[in-house]
Amino acid sequence: MMEALVKDTSARMERSIESFRKELGKVRTGRASFSLLDGIKVDYYGTPTPLQQVGTLSVPESRLITVTPWDTKMIGPIEKAIQGSGLGLNPSSDGKTVRIPIPPLTEERRRELAKVVRKMAEDARVAVRNVRREAIEKLKDREKKKEISEDVVKRGQERIQKETDAHVKKIDEILKSKEQEILEV
Repeated sequence: MMEALVKDTSARMERSIESFRKELGKVRTGRASFSLLDGIKVDYYGTPTPLQQVGTLSVPESRLITVTPWDTKMIGPIEKAIQGSGLGLNPSSDGKTVRIPIPPLTEERRRELAKVVRKMAEDARVAVRNVRREAIEKLKDREKKKEISEDVVKRGQERIQKETDAHVKKIDEILKSKEQEILEV
C-alpha cells in the first residue's frame, strides 16, 4: 500500500516535470528548434491543424527553420499562422518552402526570458509540492481511519519528502541549463 502511494506520487511529480519541460520548449532562445512552433495551428482547408501535420520541418542552420508543405497551396496559410503566432518571427517563402529565420535575442530580451523561465520553474516546484501535500493528506486520512500506524505515516512522509526533494532538484537542474542557453550570446 505504501509502495503504491509513493509510486503514484512519484509518477505525478514526474508528469509535472514533463509539463515544465514542454513549456520551456516554447521559450525562444535564439536557436532554431521545432518545439518553438509547437502551438502553431494552420488553417488547413477550414480546419485548424498543427504545423507539423501540414509539411516537413527541418533545421538546416542553427538560426533557420524550414517548412516544406505537402501541398504548395498551403504556403500562404503557413506564413500567416507563423506571423500571427506572437513569436516575433517573419517567415518568407520561395514558392516551395517557407523559411523562418530566428533573429538573435537582445540582452534585455534575454533577461526577460530568464525571468519568465524562473517563474515557470517556480510554478513546477509548486505543482510538485502540491502532489506531496496531497500524498501526505492521504497518509493522514488512513491514520485517522486506523488503517495504518503513526510510524508508517512518519516513514511515508519521509519517503515522499525524499521524492519531492529529488524532483525539485531535477527542476532546478533543468532551469539552470535553460537559463544558460538563454543567456549565452
